[in-house]
Amino acid sequence: MAPLDGILILDLTHVLAGPFCTQSLQDLGARVIKVERPGTGDDTRAFPPFVAGESAYFATLNAGKQSIALDLKAAEDRAIFERLVARADVLVENYRPGVMARLGFGWEVLHARHPRLVYAAVSGFGQTGPDAMKPAYDMVVQARGGVMSITGETGGPPVRVGASIGDIVAGMYLAQGILAALYQREKTGEGAFIDVAMLDSQLAIQEHALAIASATGTAPVPTGSRHPTITPFATYRAQDGFVVIAAGNDAMFGRLCDTLGLAIAQDPRFATNAARCENHALLKRLIETVTLSQPVAHWLAVLDAAGLPTARVQDMVEVLADPQLRARNMILPVAAQPGGPAFTAPGNPIKMSTLPEATALPPAPRLDGDRTAILDWLNSDGPATGKA
Repeated sequence: MAPLDGILILDLTHVLAGPFCTQSLQDLGARVIKVERPGTGDDTRAFPPFVAGESAYFATLNAGKQSIALDLKAAEDRAIFERLVARADVLVENYRPGVMARLGFGWEVLHARHPRLVYAAVSGFGQTGPDAMKPAYDMVVQARGGVMSITGETGGPPVRVGASIGDIVAGMYLAQGILAALYQREKTGEGAFIDVAMLDSQLAIQEHALAIASATGTAPVPTGSRHPTITPFATYRAQDGFVVIAAGNDAMFGRLCDTLGLAIAQDPRFATNAARCENHALLKRLIETVTLSQPVAHWLAVLDAAGLPTARVQDMVEVLADPQLRARNMILPVAAQPGGPAFTAPGNPIKMSTLPEATALPPAPRLDGDRTAILDWLNSDGPATGKA
């Protein structure tokens, strides 16, 4: 039995933050019914890359969910939706604040009708504050939340983080909030309203940048791959590429010096982490005078043997072949719909003794493809939640 077996989630979200959240909860055993716009569905159905006309982006975020297309302004579809809400444990939406209330399905209305329902909303700027009604995408909150100001090379232009962390981090916080609300409901019998903002979430993940700015009054700047408060902790040039070296304390730095044959561990310029941070540019040159003499593979072997944290900078094709990730079922096939293509998606990073390990994922739903099964389930005398 998976931890969230018997939990039914109505997912009204599209694109990334909400679907990422509900995919995580489905990985833990919840049943997710995706309520989509008739005709077009989730925006990501139209996002490349495509395989046989179907979106790989959509498939990786929605594998195993069910889909029903409902127009929440149409009387017949509203009636279906109300029946779904009556059976749901969680409703997740990412409309602008006030949209669901105008449709007659806001928190206050639904909480009065269904006190146990957990209502989770994710938006760019949250449900309150002077900018609550502004639209936002990932790049907008990366910029406004300060992430772009510390990403990239020193002296270069602002750079967006390659992964869509504005959406993804908000989705992770939303999932945490939902789990907490479900646990609280077990004690109180009552659901809760959860308000997660993408902008808030960007601030919450910036541990060193916030500490530097608040303690010194000076805004941190981009440092490339180098950690701003730990040295050496960066990429270093080897003969045929780059190798990551992360020596996080004085003992590790001493072992690194021994491994590289550098007699500098007791040099006052490098003897402490604070001194190494102050002299990071000089230390990088000294390290690279050694690492440039051999290929990356050599340094990976030597540094591993010394017990030092290291890695090759892999591209995503290399990542998909990584034996460690494959051993942990983190690269999984997504089954094809009849006549459709197969895809690849990440596995569940949460490994639990009580959670069966997936070795493949069910297919992503066709738009409105589960209408008949969902309506049959609603008309049945089956349990209020759980698998159809």
